[in-house]
Amino acid sequence: MKALRRIAVVLSIAVLLLVSCAPGPNTLRGTQDEAGKIAGFWKGLWHGAITPVTFVISLFNKDVNVYESRNSGGWYNFGYVIGLSIVFGGGGRGSGGVRRRNRQG
Repeated sequence: MKALRRIAVVLSIAVLLLVSCAPGPNTLRGTQDEAGKIAGFWKGLWHGAITPVTFVISLFNKDVNVYESRNSGGWYNFGYVIGLSIVFGGGGRGSGGVRRRNRQG
């Protein structure tokens, strides 16, 4: 019974930690920046591609953010993920190493 209780406690803590990391709503979504523009797909693609550099700069400069809060929503997020995939090699590399032999007969 003690082992079951420990498992339940560990599982409860793990669930609470995971739930606490869930993102909240973006209240700036759809609002314009200082130039009167809203970041869309292409801006998201660019921001995803430059994320490694932006992250390092953001550690030393409080005015630099990794992610644009004033964005169009889903299309910006899609572009951001595609940009990250391009930089970190997502997608096509997984099948590149597999070669199939053409068996005859």
